Amino acid sequence: MTCCRACWKRAKKEKHAEQVQFAAYKQFCDDTSVEKKRVIKDAGQKIEGLNADIEKNVADAGRLSKDITGHDADVSAWKGDERAASKVREIENADYKAMYTDYGESIDALGRAIQVIKKQAYDRNQKASLAQVRSLNQLHLIPAEAKNVINLFLQQDPEDEGLAVSAPEANAYEFQSSKIVDMLEKLLDKFVEERTTLQKEETNSKHSHDLLMQDLAAQIASSTQDIEEKTLAKASALQRKADATGDLNDTSSSKKLDESYLSDLTGTCSQKGSDFENRQQLRADEIQAIEKAIEIISSSSVKSKADKYLPAFNQVKSSFAQLRANAREPSQERAVQYLHEEATRLNSRVLSALAVRAADDPFGKVKKLIKDLIVRLMEEANEEAEHKGWCDTELSTNEQTRKEKTASVEILHAEIDELAASITKLGESIKDLSAQVADLDVGMVKSTALRSAEKATNTETINDSQEAQTAVAQALTILKEFYARASEATSFAQQEPPAIFDSPYRAMQSENGGVIGMLEVIESDFARLEADTKASEVTAQAQYDTFMTKSKVDKAEKSTEVEHKTAKRQDEEQALTTKKADLEGTQKELDAALAYYDKLKPSCVDAGVSYESRVGRRKEEIESLQEALKILNGQDLA
Repeated sequence: MTCCRACWKRAKKEKHAEQVQFAAYKQFCDDTSVEKKRVIKDAGQKIEGLNADIEKNVADAGRLSKDITGHDADVSAWKGDERAASKVREIENADYKAMYTDYGESIDALGRAIQVIKKQAYDRNQKASLAQVRSLNQLHLIPAEAKNVINLFLQQDPEDEGLAVSAPEANAYEFQSSKIVDMLEKLLDKFVEERTTLQKEETNSKHSHDLLMQDLAAQIASSTQDIEEKTLAKASALQRKADATGDLNDTSSSKKLDESYLSDLTGTCSQKGSDFENRQQLRADEIQAIEKAIEIISSSSVKSKADKYLPAFNQVKSSFAQLRANAREPSQERAVQYLHEEATRLNSRVLSALAVRAADDPFGKVKKLIKDLIVRLMEEANEEAEHKGWCDTELSTNEQTRKEKTASVEILHAEIDELAASITKLGESIKDLSAQVADLDVGMVKSTALRSAEKATNTETINDSQEAQTAVAQALTILKEFYARASEATSFAQQEPPAIFDSPYRAMQSENGGVIGMLEVIESDFARLEADTKASEVTAQAQYDTFMTKSKVDKAEKSTEVEHKTAKRQDEEQALTTKKADLEGTQKELDAALAYYDKLKPSCVDAGVSYESRVGRRKEEIESLQEALKILNGQDLA
């Protein structure tokens, strides 16, 4: 009955120990499952984000490629426009030079012809050569009507005219060619005016061409810069796509490993749970059977029959008690001595306690105790081996996790520092560019104000000079008409001057002086003032247009750069926020791994004695117990 109660207590104790052990194992299963599920969920979210990043970068690269192709086509078209405009300008300039040369030759020839005809008018007897007049017929700018008049003039025979009248007086021959002189002077004025108009048209055409070329150059430069920037942006998008693809592959691989580990863990934990339930049920049945046996043995029917029919049982008990009190067999002494020696050598409390028990108990109980201890030590060895395998697996997994999370934390810190520095640099650059754009706006406003004032002044000057030229021309017309009438009066009438004059008065017609010469000088000065002012206005306007074009292009480039850098800074700020969130999550994972490592250390790392030492000592204990059991079996009283 005592043996049954001992078995019952042992069964209860082992059942409780198994419950404690499984509770710890189930806690590990639950904690690890929760952690792995969280890691798998985070990996899934990260994979979705990476796929979205890859699609965005691919779309960005495609869009940038399309933009680059469009810019290349625009640049090619604008360069073609440049070549075409340059070719047209060359043709226009060649036509201008040829026409200007023709006008110059015509004006020069007309001037010489007028001088020749006027010289004939005052010195007919000299018979000056009319070659200069004949040469006018070779000029293609001279109208056909004018050429007919010139031919009629050249067909006159001065000698025949002289024979029809009495001998002419010296230098008093009536000038009959005033009409052809007037015609040639009008042609001369017309050609001078047309040549001036031609010069103005050439200046305007050249200015328009320069503005067109500047505009095309600015557009080409802007598109070329856009091509360079978008090429860099495309390369950056492709690099980000490649990085995201690498991260996606790594994350997918890690997720698959975690899913496989979770599946294995779930299966193992489920199997262990099922085994635990079966073992607990078996132990409960065992305890129930032992309790039933104790109940039966303790009943009055069994006990009374034992007292009645088994009197020798009490005698045996008395014999064993006397044996324990009075004597020990040599085999028992050897076993006790051997156990004491092994307990001292191995420093084993189990062997020491067993030696004490062996000195007092009978052989049968000692042998049973030795066998129980051997079984217990072997069970402990198996449990410790299983625990060692579990510790090795968990420590290896935990170490790998700690290494990965530590590396991830360091990388995230570096990326966060890099993003923060880049954001600061972009902010400074944006501030500088904004200040430059503001300076350009101020400069353009000032330049526009100055140009407006200068243009107003030039316009006023040109208007004043034109009014003055008109007035002087009217005065010249009046004077020339007057002097023409005065010349005719003195030439045809031959009236004598009053007695007070020494010679006839013909008005102020000196070629080198007089009112007409003075007025012509004044008229030419105003004409030169008008031309100079117009040329200055054209130059100033061209310089203003060039400055405004360059300023607008520079402003557009800087504004575009501000937009690009602002967008980039926003992207990096968003990336910085994401990185900080990743760092926080990764740091929590690292902290959890470190905390779990601290939990593992007491039972798996800081056990005090190495696993190999414990295995060796337990093996020696088992061998010592087996040796003691052999000694006792050699002197068994039964």
